[in-house]
Amino acid sequence: MDGNDQCSCEEFWPSKIKEHWKAFFVFVIGCICALAGALYVLFWHIETSSIGLNGTATIGEWSIVWIWEFFIYLIIWELILVGIPVAIAFGVSWYIFWKRLSNEEKAEFKGREKKKHRGSSASGGFGIVTFIVFSIYMYIKGEINTPFGDHSYSYWIYSWFEALGWLLLIAGIPVAIILLIVYFAVWRKKE
Repeated sequence: MDGNDQCSCEEFWPSKIKEHWKAFFVFVIGCICALAGALYVLFWHIETSSIGLNGTATIGEWSIVWIWEFFIYLIIWELILVGIPVAIAFGVSWYIFWKRLSNEEKAEFKGREKKKHRGSSASGGFGIVTFIVFSIYMYIKGEINTPFGDHSYSYWIYSWFEALGWLLLIAGIPVAIILLIVYFAVWRKKE
């Protein structure tokens, strides 16, 4: 394959994996070890974290603050114990791999046809945003530290719907105004 030729990802990556199967094998083993480490840190955090009483707290004892603290500390531990070391290891490995490639292969890597990735229209962003808005709403109500067991489940569900309503109201008004402006300024002129 000439350095100036472009080939699609369907052709490029399988051929490179066959050529450099040892490096690919090390990469796969590294990914498996990183996943195992991440799971180990997750289970370790569940069992040893004082948030959740070392894994013995019931759902009724949890509060919104506990959820936030648990996930923030989990993210910090995952970054410290897994994320940063894995990023360093893969970065060093890629650097060593790249340095050992011939100039022709480097040109192939640089000259390959790159796919443009489209983001999925369905994402988990809405759930995260609603949880953040729910947390803010419960903070305003003064219930952020209240254990879930202190109220009936219907209270929490209705509170979530109230928070969702505020989110839709606060976000919906600017969106409606923008759509009206676009309608009268752009779409109506096209007719």
